[in-house]
Amino acid sequence: MAEQYFAREPKSRHEEREFAVTVRGRQFRFLTDSGVFAKRGLDRGTELLAEAMEIGPSFLTLDLGCGYGALGAVSAALAPKGRAVLTDVNARAVALAKRNLERNGLLNAEVRRGDGFRPVEGLLFDAVVTNPPIRAGKDVVQGLARRARDHLVHGGTLWMVVRTKQGAPSYRKFLESVYDEVREPAKGSGYRVLAATRRL
Repeated sequence: MAEQYFAREPKSRHEEREFAVTVRGRQFRFLTDSGVFAKRGLDRGTELLAEAMEIGPSFLTLDLGCGYGALGAVSAALAPKGRAVLTDVNARAVALAKRNLERNGLLNAEVRRGDGFRPVEGLLFDAVVTNPPIRAGKDVVQGLARRARDHLVHGGTLWMVVRTKQGAPSYRKFLESVYDEVREPAKGSGYRVLAATRRL
């Protein structure tokens, strides 16, 4: 069975590569490697989410399941007076994310290794952004989405992207059962961005 990107300790042989991408008018350079999600470059779903997510200049943002750190890096760049926290269970992803923050000169961000919300217990965020591990199963993804609400300030938003054919409409219905407001601010290339806001 092929190794999944949410493995804790990837065993696949290293195959580092670098790519550049422009997001929100800024160029970023990222290192990727085997054993992490979208090792060949920024995937369309992540790009769609990065372009759509609304991050204020002073926001505290969580990039949940950060992979090599693309969403966290963009979040930090959009919040020069704020901070981004990036988390992942994958040791190789965490190492890459740290290097990528340094490569892009983002000093207002940090990476923590751990499962789900364990690395950020007690913290409340203005935004939680994630390209969730769909292959881990619906129960896992719904559990993360549900727990995100408890880590949002009042008025905070969970931003997630899901491929339409992998259940985006059903995930939207689930979010509507948990959150006070759910929007679909962007879609394209077979993906949908879902924004779920905690009002109370």
